[in-house]
Amino acid sequence: MIKQEDGTIRFSGPLTMSTVNGALLESTPLFAQDGPWDLDLSGVDEVDSAAVSLLLEWVRQAARHGRKLHIKNLPENLQCLVKVYGVKELLPAA
Repeated sequence: MIKQEDGTIRFSGPLTMSTVNGALLESTPLFAQDGPWDLDLSGVDEVDSAAVSLLLEWVRQAARHGRKLHIKNLPENLQCLVKVYGVKELLPAA
């Protein structure tokens, strides 16, 4: 589920192979709006490698629209995946 308020996009629930396509479709229009955006992942309760790909796509979308993206409250299991894949430096404030 995605909620937007006051420049923050909040995600809750799983970000897995079965949910990332829906999350991408739902979030894409948000990145076309004025930013900068804070991406709050504190409500995410399940992740897999697809979540890392989604984070990278969100960074690309924000950059494509000239927006700054700040990722916060990355769940611990997602932090581990980001480290394993060596992409932490590509994710702003993750």
